[in-house]
Amino acid sequence: MGITYPQYLVLLSLWERDGRTVKELGEQLDLDSGTLTPLLRRMEVNELIRRVRSTEDERVVLVLLTEKGLALKGESDCIPSALLSASGMSIEDVSKLNQTIKELVEKVVQTSGK
Repeated sequence: MGITYPQYLVLLSLWERDGRTVKELGEQLDLDSGTLTPLLRRMEVNELIRRVRSTEDERVVLVLLTEKGLALKGESDCIPSALLSASGMSIEDVSKLNQTIKELVEKVVQTSGK
């Protein structure tokens, strides 16, 4: 598809709901602005997204899909099943693993905050 995995994650989020703010994307993907901004810049250069300032609050930047970015959705339909197949795990196992990782991250964050 000619995109990186982090770019794929951004597209997944926008395919779910186009017009997210940069802040929303950062929170959803757990990426700070120092990582997200260059990523979005490259996606904009490749004409997958466009960034526009909100008319209501110029400090807010919205991320919108372009036709090219939207067209990749059809190409990506096979990715989840291909990843699952390559993992050799069942969907239930992957879900359990995901939950375990979330719990681990929460505990590490809690512990490091003390």
